[in-house]
Amino acid sequence: MKAHDGMYIDGGWRPAATHDTTAVVNPATEEVIARVPAGSAQDVDAAVRAARAAFPGWSATPPAERAARIAALRDAMAARKDEIAATVTAELGAPPKLAQAVHTGLPIMVAGSYAELLETFPFDEKVGNSTVLLEPVGVVGAITPWNYPLHQIVAKVAPALAAGCTVVLKPAEDTPLTARVFAEAVHEAGFPAGVFNMVTGLGPVAGQALVEHTGTDLISFTGSTAVGRRIGAAAGAAVKRVALELGGKSASVVLPGADLAAAVPAGLANALSNSGQRCSALTRVLVHKDQYEEAVALAAETVAAYTPGDRLGPLVSAAQRDRVLGYIEKGVAEGARLVTGGTEPPLERGYYVSPTIFADVTPGMTIAQEEIFGPVVAFMEYEDEDDALRIANGTVYGLAGAVWGEPGAAVDFARRMEAGQVDVNGGRFNPLAPFGGYKQSGIGRELGAHGLTEYLHTKSLQF
Repeated sequence: MKAHDGMYIDGGWRPAATHDTTAVVNPATEEVIARVPAGSAQDVDAAVRAARAAFPGWSATPPAERAARIAALRDAMAARKDEIAATVTAELGAPPKLAQAVHTGLPIMVAGSYAELLETFPFDEKVGNSTVLLEPVGVVGAITPWNYPLHQIVAKVAPALAAGCTVVLKPAEDTPLTARVFAEAVHEAGFPAGVFNMVTGLGPVAGQALVEHTGTDLISFTGSTAVGRRIGAAAGAAVKRVALELGGKSASVVLPGADLAAAVPAGLANALSNSGQRCSALTRVLVHKDQYEEAVALAAETVAAYTPGDRLGPLVSAAQRDRVLGYIEKGVAEGARLVTGGTEPPLERGYYVSPTIFADVTPGMTIAQEEIFGPVVAFMEYEDEDDALRIANGTVYGLAGAVWGEPGAAVDFARRMEAGQVDVNGGRFNPLAPFGGYKQSGIGRELGAHGLTEYLHTKSLQF
């Protein structure tokens, strides 16, 4: 496994300020596969200074030229797609098919979408006697998670660069190798020195330094609500802009009379994809009392096909596995019915957890309220549609959701859900549609034109 010895700053690789490193572990084998530098505040400062110096030139670069560089980045990633997928499998444990299609294919598509969007995006518009200008915010600090190591990087870096911002990326410490391949692709794409910079390291050290640095104008963070709250507080104290994409506890609502044979397997495919390590995973399934037991039986049958080590990868780390097992134990202790799965390790090696279905989960249970981030799904019974809506909206989160049923009724229900995106009858993910949440699921949106405007200031000129 290839890994550079340093940080990517000001257009090249340079040694880290300290000799500290972090280990990268393959979660399927539990073996250390690489060590990467653990960046310090000094490394972050060098990266921010480089981004600051590059900002005037990059922000003045015509959109068509920025689009050409982003298209070159897309092509550089596409040329490395097999290497990217293999790296994601090695450090995250994603099954190869998922690593190719989702972890690699999706971010390449998203990068391309920003190159195309720049051809038509209106950076100025007339409003009465004013011209309203959209201008880049400045230096962006991007802090990304491990669960979609390349997609989350591209979903921040591509729109920031498209907007004319410069970037300092601090990728997740569990999955830094994918980020290194991305930095190599940026280098190959020919961006001016300092436009993109990357510092690997720990959140409380490098991440915190990036958030608190007076040279960053916006912090874009994806991760837990607890950390997001701290970042939001620090940014608020400095009157610095933030974009926060945080946790979720999303509901898949099966309306009375819906086709269970379609709704249950599709909902579980969503919830168990990436081993449940998805902020938008549909981890609560709400079924009308008349169809409830049938749905639970169908779920048990469906999950039997999710074989750990084949269709279902490991969790990213021992700590993450133990956290998820703790939630399973809590579900049992609080009286939920364990239908399938549980805490027994399905394989001798690797941080695997068996896909676990709970039934008879009530809204007050811990597993109905807290984000588990593993292959654990709670089935919940409801009396009528008002009851279903109360349960669906009854958490601090509001990231995603799904509704199954007669199209008109499903759309009406979806409109009443407190969530940033809702799939109706199995609607497909759209990489051009805004992604983000209500309530404690975050602030701001990613992807498409809405994702671009996160990185723009608004200025009006009056004539």
